[in-house]
Amino acid sequence: MKKVLFISALALVSCNRNNPVRPPVGGVLNKKDLDVSRDRSKNLNLLERKQIHDWINNQKISYYPTQGNYWTDVEGFDKRERKQNDEVVSYSYDLYDFDQTKIYEQPIIRENVKFGHFDEIIAVENALRLMKSGEEITLLVPSSLAFGTYGDQNKIDNDIPLIIKLKVL
Repeated sequence: MKKVLFISALALVSCNRNNPVRPPVGGVLNKKDLDVSRDRSKNLNLLERKQIHDWINNQKISYYPTQGNYWTDVEGFDKRERKQNDEVVSYSYDLYDFDQTKIYEQPIIRENVKFGHFDEIIAVENALRLMKSGEEITLLVPSSLAFGTYGDQNKIDNDIPLIIKLKVL
């Protein structure tokens, strides 16, 4: 019985550390924290854009910047007519890193999804609104438009830019 009391007392003492308090995800941040976060995101985006630009310069295929802050292999892509909310689309895509290693063996497939009513990678939704039926394109996407600072909680780590091969079914 003395051992149990001793172990319990030891456990209570060891729990009383001076751990820093951190706000929960989605918690309230002060102005300084918001400024630090904004500056980090801005610097990361500039770095990734430079890395993607350098990668493009070593490719045989041409890639074109879009107003959405990603690149595609279709010239004049931004000038197309946009699909409106509630229009239905079916699509699939494969994800690659910039070493051109496929991240998931099977493509991600979504069927009969209405624009404005689905949760998708920002660049994918934006590109789908401009794509034609049956079209396939390649997107070069900075991490802020992919899985951002959290990753996908599976195979994609935080702050990873992606190559996305997207097809409208």
